[in-house]
Amino acid sequence: MRLFSQAVVIAFLTASSALAPSMAQENQLTPAQQKAGWQLLFDGKDMNGWHVAATGEPVTGVLIQDGVLTLQKSAHHQGDVVTDRTFTNFELLADFNIEPGGNSGIKYFVNDQVNAAAHDHQLGFEYQILDDDKHPDAKLGHDGDRRTASLYDILPSHTAGAYRGPGVWNTARIVVRGNHGEHWLNGVKVLQYDRASQDFKAAFTQSKFTHFSGFADAPNGHILLQDHGDTVHFRNIRIRELPAQ
Repeated sequence: MRLFSQAVVIAFLTASSALAPSMAQENQLTPAQQKAGWQLLFDGKDMNGWHVAATGEPVTGVLIQDGVLTLQKSAHHQGDVVTDRTFTNFELLADFNIEPGGNSGIKYFVNDQVNAAAHDHQLGFEYQILDDDKHPDAKLGHDGDRRTASLYDILPSHTAGAYRGPGVWNTARIVVRGNHGEHWLNGVKVLQYDRASQDFKAAFTQSKFTHFSGFADAPNGHILLQDHGDTVHFRNIRIRELPAQ
């Protein structure tokens, strides 16, 4: 009985540590980061600076606990949330933790004019977040362009073992400067693109976004966290604006 109890305690502590950040380190910027232009998009306490994408209303249906922002399962469906501000050239960092079997994403270039023309879809370039092994979306699309860190339904990522999988923390990095874009996963660059290149244009014509006017060349947009009905956790969401090329 004692061995069983110890095993239960160890399992509980292991599961808890997957979500519990060190509050002395998370959702904070060092003086050097501040000097380099970094800003927090989420301070670990509230959703100031964000709104519900579909309605424009303040965000009320998310869980914020121990410095972690959680979009919960569909019983608590909030809908996608977006930044109040828009960004053009930027570097974005965010830690994410998707539940086993889950699906979510980080979108950028979520442009109001493009979405109004698309009858209020919440479109944008998407850094895919997925349980690649269990979610069926990983097998759809073209050449793996719906797997984690891909530019969803347009370009596949090449993670080379960088993805730690669901249920643990991973770090997304997105860099955009002009037509050049990069996706990074846990410190590894997994794709890059040039929106003006023939390779990008060819990949885009195969995507489901090809009929949405202005989608591929939106000059700026909001940052969006996707509520896909599965539980996903975020922390350390920070951004710095970059000079134009």
